[in-house]
Amino acid sequence: MKVGYWLIVLVLLQVCVASFSVAATPSATVNRVIVLTDIEADPDDTQSLIRLMLYSNQIELQGLIATTSVHQKTKIAPESIRKVIHAYGKVQSNLAKHEANFPAEKTLLSVVKEGLPIYGMAAVGEGKDSEGSDWIIKMLDSNDERPLWISVWGGANTLAQSLYKLKATRSEMEVKKLVAKLRVYTISDQDDSGIWIRKNYPDLFYIVSPGGYGAATWTGMNMVVEGIDNTTISNRWFAENIQQGHGSLGAIYPDVAYGVEGDTPAFLSLIPNGVNSPEHPNWGGWGGRYELYIPELSAMDINGFNGGIPIEKENRLIWTNAVDNYTPPVAGEFGRATRVGNKSFSDFRASIWRWRDEFQHDFAARMDWTTKSYAQANHPPVVKLTYPEFMSVKSGQYFSLDAHQSSDPDGDSISFFWFVYSEAGSYQGDVKINAENLARITIQAPKVEKEATLHIIVRVSDKGTPQLSRYKRVIVTLLP
Repeated sequence: MKVGYWLIVLVLLQVCVASFSVAATPSATVNRVIVLTDIEADPDDTQSLIRLMLYSNQIELQGLIATTSVHQKTKIAPESIRKVIHAYGKVQSNLAKHEANFPAEKTLLSVVKEGLPIYGMAAVGEGKDSEGSDWIIKMLDSNDERPLWISVWGGANTLAQSLYKLKATRSEMEVKKLVAKLRVYTISDQDDSGIWIRKNYPDLFYIVSPGGYGAATWTGMNMVVEGIDNTTISNRWFAENIQQGHGSLGAIYPDVAYGVEGDTPAFLSLIPNGVNSPEHPNWGGWGGRYELYIPELSAMDINGFNGGIPIEKENRLIWTNAVDNYTPPVAGEFGRATRVGNKSFSDFRASIWRWRDEFQHDFAARMDWTTKSYAQANHPPVVKLTYPEFMSVKSGQYFSLDAHQSSDPDGDSISFFWFVYSEAGSYQGDVKINAENLARITIQAPKVEKEATLHIIVRVSDKGTPQLSRYKRVIVTLLP
């Protein structure tokens, strides 16, 4: 249905007189990360590390540290990290045909380090330094003002020892400055050092779902959700798209034992895809959405499987589980190509699985890059807005958003889907988008009595194989 002439005039007039408050969009920063992995405790660490190799040009890997966990208390396996890097080295030159800045094999081998082969807090204290704990301090001391992300896939005791040593050898002001540079994302608590860190360093940026694994956001990575298509986490999908016929990395990608890639959410939010904003866990993205609060002990699945870790009440604010109310879009056989569906979900794990098909397709495409030429493979679209990514709009005013200048490097046809991520903003009411799949949309700002924010996201997807998506987030401040 066409919009009437006078409505168009009204929209244009209101857009022209709108008081847009534009904040400069920061240039894309490559996030630096150190991984702590109990690799060999479960095949999923190897699975996640293989995926991470494919993003090593977009995430700066400054450390890959072999550690223990409650599932592997007395040994570490740095040789298994090196095995994955050696496999990566065989395909690095082919990956470089698709995107720049994939590091050399020897560069990655140089950052493989070892924690102590000791469980939990028994590895923390005077004389308990390790190659890994010293390396974390060295990276913190480096002349680099970017935050240092610690992606914890097993136990956190190597990080705990770094913090212990800093406190014992540095001034209080220096420790505070270095701790302020740290960002921690742990896959639950897999030893007893996590709660110790949080209690002793209350200002440390910390993302975690404490308690039993059944209460963890990260399980959205591999949970089978009733009512949606779960194909992209099936064994057949991995066999066809990752393992078989995908070179040296695919050949060593192990079968699932417990849950596929349970550690991957600890770095998914660091991938620069247009929706991820790792400094703002409450905004949501591929790695999930988290809010800053003290969770109740009863919400931690204290009777569920947790590897024997004592579950204690938190005494400080942490970034933890946040519920998303999500209605998946659906493709139309006739008429509107993509529209909002009619089946909704309300769950904290939905903040990850809502993106699952998109990040799985991205993984599959990058695995193709390990063996295929540029012309044979698919590459993600480039999203471009003609409007600022931060704006202020008066209550009740019409405003427009436009992504028609987006493109695809392979020349593929592209599709658009706009949606409001309600939980990411402070405005919680309904916002009407008349046709979600247009390149240009017009929205009437809801009426508010006090200032509020609205997060509007456009997903641009190509029609290549596998289908790839990228995003832009527009944050609208609604003024009374």
